Amino acid sequence: MQTMQSTQSAPARQLYVLALNPTDSVSEGFLPAAERLGLRTILLTDQPDAHRERHPDLEALTCDVRDPHAVISRISAHRAPAAVFSNSDHLQTSTALAAAYFDLPAKDWRAALRTKDKAEMRRRLAAAASPTVRSLEIAPGQDPATLVDVPCPAVLKPREGVASEDVVHVRDRAELVRRSAEVRARRPGAALVVEEYLPGELHTLETVGDGRRLHVLGGFRTDLSPLPYFIEERLTYVPRLPEPVVAQVLAALDALGVGFGACHTEFVVHRGEARIIEVNYRAIGDQCDLLLADLLGVPLFDLVLRTHLGQPLPVDLGARTDGAARLDYPLADRAGTLTAAPGPADLTVGDVTLTYRPTRAVGERHDLYRTNRDFLGILRATGRNQTSVDRAVTDFLARQSWEITP
Repeated sequence: MQTMQSTQSAPARQLYVLALNPTDSVSEGFLPAAERLGLRTILLTDQPDAHRERHPDLEALTCDVRDPHAVISRISAHRAPAAVFSNSDHLQTSTALAAAYFDLPAKDWRAALRTKDKAEMRRRLAAAASPTVRSLEIAPGQDPATLVDVPCPAVLKPREGVASEDVVHVRDRAELVRRSAEVRARRPGAALVVEEYLPGELHTLETVGDGRRLHVLGGFRTDLSPLPYFIEERLTYVPRLPEPVVAQVLAALDALGVGFGACHTEFVVHRGEARIIEVNYRAIGDQCDLLLADLLGVPLFDLVLRTHLGQPLPVDLGARTDGAARLDYPLADRAGTLTAAPGPADLTVGDVTLTYRPTRAVGERHDLYRTNRDFLGILRATGRNQTSVDRAVTDFLARQSWEITP
């Protein structure tokens, strides 16, 4: 008796992605990677309409993604997951707990919590004898004027904030009290952290791990706006930092329990010492991850998703080491309506590839946020050497203009 073979392919495995607002990292990075890996993506979000507008064919389910119980219930009532993943700072703990519930590869939820909670991160690093940063937590309702031994000058920030939102430099106790009141007016009930201002060069370290092996992908030197705010204006790729500096950062990540999937770590280097500013347990954003994948020639987004499927990373990623890169972020300098601005551009100038993408549409009106929400666009540039990259970026930006009408 002849046996007939089925012509139907095996059903796709389900990848659940937790998200808040749409991001380029998910839209241009992880969603295409999931398709390449043969995964069916199901998006869990509290903003389904925003995601459907960007991806009309994407299955987007409404869910309170900050609540792990809600996430687990939504998945359990739908289809069995092959992986549960998020690239949001805010959702790493609930994602880790949900993945663990379904016995799937995941970040340790405790590490996810430690990196998100800046006060808990400081306590953990201090217990591990990491280079200390003086830090005080301001509980909801606590009067900052009652704090003892405030490390001024200092940086005030939300305990669980992200992306320089409400992060501000304060010179003395009086300014701390005033700025705390301003932040609390925007964030009622939020806990705050005040920590000593760290001098030195601001850097990032980008890593990807599978829980056993951790790869360092290089990092970026970051140029910030003038104080008192901390808005990223330019990031320049740094393929290799001094080994002692990298070792100090990796030791801090180990103390926090970080080593699975992507991680973006910000730190200051001063007199050869690396002191952690914050650890974002996800891939770097604002199109830096897109640039990194192109520059290194590695399927970065695929590799991250593979770790969440339980697949080990290769011993050698095969990353290129001969490139230079930079990202620039033209900023709004006032509130108002954007009345003129350059459109998208893809250019080749000599050996330099330039990609410009607007982040604000002409006709939109915005306040001045003092965060990356003030970005008018993102310019990515890659080439063979830093001099040619810098020259191409400078020339391109000099030919552009952005007009904001109050």
